[in-house]
Amino acid sequence: AHHCVGRFSDISVSKEYSDRIEAINFSLAHDDGQSHRDLTGADVILVGVSRSGKTPTSLYLAMQHGLKVANYPLIPEDFERRQLPPALVPHRKKIFGLTIAPDRLSEIRSERRPNSRYASIENCRMEINEAEAMMRRSGIRWLSTTTKSIEEIATTILQEVRPERLSY
Repeated sequence: AHHCVGRFSDISVSKEYSDRIEAINFSLAHDDGQSHRDLTGADVILVGVSRSGKTPTSLYLAMQHGLKVANYPLIPEDFERRQLPPALVPHRKKIFGLTIAPDRLSEIRSERRPNSRYASIENCRMEINEAEAMMRRSGIRWLSTTTKSIEEIATTILQEVRPERLSY
């Protein structure tokens, strides 16, 4: 407050505000594997199968905590190679995995594409099993999003990846 009539504090000139906007823009540009550019600038890289909660978690971490978050879907080609996407390998320490129960994943995917192979319980089981096996082989920390809110997921990620960002 400036304690003067007609004056106000312009938050848009603060460094914290511009850093948060930069984090949001970074996270949007790196959503769903859209860009491999500047992954060294990422604070966190989320991986997991499609519809496991990567995008909402990325945006929450950017908006609420000012973290630059990239997210990448693990796809059948990654499972065939039995490796992380090559662009992510040099950034392994920043990677955090999200998984979900196959039956819940099937429900979510059925909302988008009912009666499809993508939403079938068999495909969801296979993708989850492959993703979790890949994360174990790669030594990536991960958690199930099945029964967790975005806030709980984000707090767990912060505890693991950036504990200095938490204030109690």
